[in-house]
Amino acid sequence: MPKMKVLVIFGGESGEHEVSLVSAASVIQALDKEKYEILTVGITKKGQWYWGIDPQTWKLNNGTVSSHDVQVTLVTDPANPRFIPVSGNTLPGDGKFDLIFPVLHGPKGEDGTIQGLFEIAGVPYVGSGVLGGALGMDKDRMKAVFAQAGLPIVPHITVLKNQIDNDPDSIRTKVMTELSFPVFVKPANLGSSVGITKVSRESDLGQALKLAAAYDDKVVIEQGVKAREIELAVLGNETPQATVPGEIIPCKEFYDYEAKYIDDSKLIIPAQLNKKTVNKLQEYAVTVFQAVDASGLGRVDFFVTDTEEIFVNEINTLPGFTNISMYPKLWEATGVSYPELLNRLIRLGLERFHRLNVTD
Repeated sequence: MPKMKVLVIFGGESGEHEVSLVSAASVIQALDKEKYEILTVGITKKGQWYWGIDPQTWKLNNGTVSSHDVQVTLVTDPANPRFIPVSGNTLPGDGKFDLIFPVLHGPKGEDGTIQGLFEIAGVPYVGSGVLGGALGMDKDRMKAVFAQAGLPIVPHITVLKNQIDNDPDSIRTKVMTELSFPVFVKPANLGSSVGITKVSRESDLGQALKLAAAYDDKVVIEQGVKAREIELAVLGNETPQATVPGEIIPCKEFYDYEAKYIDDSKLIIPAQLNKKTVNKLQEYAVTVFQAVDASGLGRVDFFVTDTEEIFVNEINTLPGFTNISMYPKLWEATGVSYPELLNRLIRLGLERFHRLNVTD
């Protein structure tokens, strides 16, 4: 039988561009070469798409595009979806593929925008659809959905960049009235802890708000809690399953970008928790996944206090896939190897596509 053509897309315009390259390199390395023909498209930080890019090479040369690289675009024709060169030439295999595996993090990658393009083109892809991606990216709307589903969340405030620029005093008053320090200030639509600041005193709040607002027009200010950081991975479509929990021991004050991808934070899998708490975490993880209409994969992050009180932090619908990322490590500890995990994600992507595109 011919190999399935899996097209891996990576890079992108978000602040998580470099993380995407590392994740994509790991995915490409782990995909079964006997089963799949691997094609690639790299997206530059300016949003240009190039065929046949190697993510490791791109990372080494800071995403530099050479004169030999072929810029392409996706033909949004459900009867004949394919990539074509902008130059008008042809691609190997006429640019055709069987499934897209997006390894994109952050805005325009996992927020439902590129998924909308895939839907218009009529192509199968791995991961959540438009709604799941959008809710999984926007921390403000995500929390609203969590609250509606009866999930426990920490107190928070959402403010707009316009308010930060023009009326910072009212924000400061609201924080002082409704929350207590420390608080975490986060861009509403970003991941990998980019732009996040832990604020322990009022005098540092303004700078943290400006940093977060540099990445997004909406900023979420969350009540800090003294708790362990626990994560579970979820896999599935209509009947998702959750892994054993893992715990992060940050090498820094909190699990920021450098702690995740550069420094040596400690991952404990499985986390040392009593059976009742583990069962509750798994139940909550599945509820979170279904509440945002996620598909395929998701990593759900929790806070667990010393008394084992649980708070849902967030879901990441396209979590990191680097060799030190929690998502594949959690599934490995639950009995699913990295290559088999990728196989299942591909099957789930095809399953979702065929379910939603059944014609009489």
